[in-house]
Amino acid sequence: MRNEERREITTRKLLDATKALLKEKGCHAITMKDIMDQSSLSKGAIFHYVKSKDEIYAMVLHERLEETNAKFMRETEHAVKTFDGPMQSISHNLIALEDPNDLTNKVLKYLLGKEDDPTVAGVLQHFYERSVSFAKNWITIGQIHGVIMENVNPDQTAEMFVLLSLGLRVRSSFASTSAQISTEVSTFMSTILKNQSK
Repeated sequence: MRNEERREITTRKLLDATKALLKEKGCHAITMKDIMDQSSLSKGAIFHYVKSKDEIYAMVLHERLEETNAKFMRETEHAVKTFDGPMQSISHNLIALEDPNDLTNKVLKYLLGKEDDPTVAGVLQHFYERSVSFAKNWITIGQIHGVIMENVNPDQTAEMFVLLSLGLRVRSSFASTSAQISTEVSTFMSTILKNQSK
């Protein structure tokens, strides 16, 4: 088995085991021993690819981000070139951002509580930058296909959209907020893009 293949298999086992444990125990209660037992990987196999459970949690965050981007890209490839198709893909993702039981929301909040750790701070910075990069790319693709006008500033708009999505994630942890506002946020995003497009 080649190294890259081994890395992919190990990473998949780590992610699957960690996500199962997150559902069962939550971020704080999981130990590396739990991950070893759940994944059937040795300590050496795990530490060959990661240094800590926080790094594995970061992989969970990034996997979700990559999945969201891939879904958006599939939507833009196969759909009629309209604004509504890809925006609907983004809207569906916003709903998950409000779910207090969503694993990536739990992981993000856990990591935000550890931002004083330089490694975690780096992970969070990378997650933020990657999120902005994807959002900017989505806006640019909309401009290329003529469904978002060129006068929309992709950099500023992407930053604002990521800020809104992070706000939804953090808001999901407040017990008193039972009403979902993802529909309103989606409408707000659409309005910004459409109004700037006139």
